[in-house]
Amino acid sequence: MWSPRRSTAVDTGDGAGRADPVVAAPAPAVPLRRTFRRFWPYTRGGRRWLTLLVVIVLLGPVVDAAMVWLFKVVVDDVLVPRRLGLFLPVALGYAGLTLLAGALDFADETLSAWVSERFLLALRTDVFRHLQGLPLGFFERRRLGDVLSRLTADVEAVETFLLSGVLDAVAYVAELAVFLGVLFYLRWDLALTALVVAPLFWITARRFSTRVKAASRERRRRSGSVSALAEETLGNIALVQAYNRQDWEQDRFLRENLARFRATMAATRLRALFTPIVEQLELVGALIVLGLGAWELVHGRLTLGELLVFVALLSRLYSPIQGIGRLSNGFFSASAAAERIIELLDQRPRVADPPRPLRPARVRGAVALDGVWFRYPHAARAALCDVSLRIEPGETVALVGESGAGKSTVAKLLLRFYDPQRGAVRLDGADLRDLALTDLREHIAVLLQETLVIHGTVRENIAYGRPDATDAQIAAAARAADADEFVSRLPDGYDTVVGRHGSLLSGGQRRRIAIARAMIRDAPVLLLDEPTTGLDPESGRRILEPLGRLMAGRTTIVISHDLLTVRNADRIVLLREGRVAACGNHRHLLAHDDGYARLARAATPTEAAR
Repeated sequence: MWSPRRSTAVDTGDGAGRADPVVAAPAPAVPLRRTFRRFWPYTRGGRRWLTLLVVIVLLGPVVDAAMVWLFKVVVDDVLVPRRLGLFLPVALGYAGLTLLAGALDFADETLSAWVSERFLLALRTDVFRHLQGLPLGFFERRRLGDVLSRLTADVEAVETFLLSGVLDAVAYVAELAVFLGVLFYLRWDLALTALVVAPLFWITARRFSTRVKAASRERRRRSGSVSALAEETLGNIALVQAYNRQDWEQDRFLRENLARFRATMAATRLRALFTPIVEQLELVGALIVLGLGAWELVHGRLTLGELLVFVALLSRLYSPIQGIGRLSNGFFSASAAAERIIELLDQRPRVADPPRPLRPARVRGAVALDGVWFRYPHAARAALCDVSLRIEPGETVALVGESGAGKSTVAKLLLRFYDPQRGAVRLDGADLRDLALTDLREHIAVLLQETLVIHGTVRENIAYGRPDATDAQIAAAARAADADEFVSRLPDGYDTVVGRHGSLLSGGQRRRIAIARAMIRDAPVLLLDEPTTGLDPESGRRILEPLGRLMAGRTTIVISHDLLTVRNADRIVLLREGRVAACGNHRHLLAHDDGYARLARAATPTEAAR
């Protein structure tokens, strides 16, 4: 019937307890009852089929027992008395039961896969949705490879824990009930004798399960570390190769895999020791019953067919007992994965939609910071200290200052990646905390410091800013961003795949694609974070014209170290250590603020004096 899908690899990896930056942190322990309650709602939609599956699982042992019983009929009623006339009905009955068993197996296999995959689909989608709502700080603290390991392998282990494992348990209990019932019907005294070794199965399983539970947690942790290390190394392969760090990265990867290897070998030894012990217990029980059965057969109190059927059912009786013992170990192994998923789901975003969000009908683009104080979690000092700023609709304001002055923090607060501890950030007079996140971000177009592109076509990357954009609108945005010319020269034009991180495009081309994406969004507020970063002077000058078209008529906040980019802003705000140090246009600040003048000379020595 239902095919058990157990987690067999266990971990007792070395180095537990040491502060290793590579190893993923262990998840807090969670009671089994709470784990079941947490994941049971994900079976919604497949529960009626789950009920049918349980019925099929219960019917399986009945059919198996009937097939074994026919073997007794063949021996006692056909072979011993030599009455061949009964052979045909018995053969037809056996053939019918075989067909029924095959149909049940097919239904079991199909339904179990459907229910399992529906569960995985619901859980994995929900975990992915939850991850997308977590704050940036969560991903800055966590290793991405470990998060991906939880989203993939650990989610599958939860299915084993909640569905496959439970149905295996139901199947084992059904087999025990049916086979014990038939054994007691045949000879209750021999059946009781057969159960003498059953407690030994339970004791052995419990002794092993404690070790397995601890080992499984460590194995899951080590598996996440291997994934995290591989993702980090391969994601920065250019850096690794440029600095000839291949051997060092290989050593790190080897150390993590060796730890996982040792843990797996320890688990294998546990499993290898558990199996022969259980088989020896099974053999002892079978020999005792076989000896007593032979004694009863010799004295005429048991037929040959009954003895053979008894021994056949006995071998099947010990199998579910042994399976339940293994299943308890599998439960603890899978529960370790469930704990890692629960830890993710228990993470709460630092920002959330208000219970009754305001729904702005038309956003003009007035942005204000009113006495904003903000400090990042675990930071030693505040990133912003009593910052107040007013930006009128259509006005361009540049934020400049040294690294760590708080420029990017203003952008994160405007996008509500974080909320200020004191003060408020406002859009058209409304506190951002009173707006729905989707409504807020729908009215802001962003050009990030790191030019992010997806692994897709040029068309898909531009339309990422507005999914319902037509081909004509996409082409218009590309022309406005001075991207249409180079896109047309690509092998497949707008259908050209740009590669991972846009590797098939130059830095300037990626930047113009990002500008087209911001243009097609057509939002009243524009946020430019270091728009010319990573570009050579010529490429930086080439994108100034499309940037000007993008900024026209929009409230624009420019964050930049390149004062050539911001010198024409309506106002320039100089931030120093999280405070507003000076404010004015380029010429005013150049003449009246020594700090700005030094920054201008350091950033653009020839242009700053103009």
